[in-house]
Amino acid sequence: MKNDKKRGTGMFIGICIILFLVSFGIGIASKMMIKPEWTKKYAVKWSNQLGTKITDISYGDGEANKFDLYLPKDNSKENYGLVVYLHAGGFTGGDKSGDEGILSWLCSKGYVAVGINYTLRNETNEKSVLTQSMEIKGSIPKVIEEAEKHGYHINEMGIAGGSAGHALAMIYAYRDYKESPVPVKLTFGAVGPSSFYASDWDIYGFDRDTDEAMSGAAGLLGVMGGVELTPEMIKDGSYIEKLKPISALMWIDENTVPSVVAYGKYDKVQPYKGSQRLLEAFKKYNVDYKYFEASHSGHGLQNDNKVYKEWMETVEEYLDKYMPVK
Repeated sequence: MKNDKKRGTGMFIGICIILFLVSFGIGIASKMMIKPEWTKKYAVKWSNQLGTKITDISYGDGEANKFDLYLPKDNSKENYGLVVYLHAGGFTGGDKSGDEGILSWLCSKGYVAVGINYTLRNETNEKSVLTQSMEIKGSIPKVIEEAEKHGYHINEMGIAGGSAGHALAMIYAYRDYKESPVPVKLTFGAVGPSSFYASDWDIYGFDRDTDEAMSGAAGLLGVMGGVELTPEMIKDGSYIEKLKPISALMWIDENTVPSVVAYGKYDKVQPYKGSQRLLEAFKKYNVDYKYFEASHSGHGLQNDNKVYKEWMETVEEYLDKYMPVK
């Protein structure tokens, strides 16, 4: 009887994890399919007229530890701002090449832009949001070093991304900024999970006070955090501290950099409730932020074109304000 219960619980955890990963993929696909006319401004087609693009530069020993560097045409400036954009993919898919449009746009504005790959979670490894965040942290000095080799001196940076990439960007901007080789001036992104309170993840049933729900939460959140969690930890709340390394929310304080974020109210991939915690933290610590709620949309922000447009316009406004190209 106990073995049957254990198998049932294990199956439930597996279903939760699969559902999360599939949902992330659907959210990303819906976003990619919808491209209003105005988005062309922020998805520039790359050409040599914009500058120089160098692909697949290694920053570590892993097969995925590579980045693409976009260097603006004008190489005469004393200093350049670096903008990192991290790809989406539910922590299990995606590639830096998928962000060529926005990286080209950033380069066209005069920034050194970079897209970075990180080792994805799959059935043969135990990679997690934590290991991925550490890879991103380790890549930044290499990116700056490479830019310097080509005559582009980096004196400041911004970091951004979409979905999973947004989560990783926030972790770097809020957790790792003190160890950054150059000052982090801002972060921006959309629909990235910033915290992992089980009760917020009601879209997966983790808000319920049942053995199955607590086992599911322990399984999924433990995989994401790269830590061993138990249902007992979920019940007594001790799991929260174990997930701090991947919870961008928990690193926000009075020194947190300006942030521009967007979330869908009906997101079925990452919890809307988590985005409300993020909003409250911005307010509590007087962060210079702009929070955009797509009140008719899910993970793809697909039903709120006006909000999506305002978000991107604000991203450009914050870039111009906090990282002006001189």
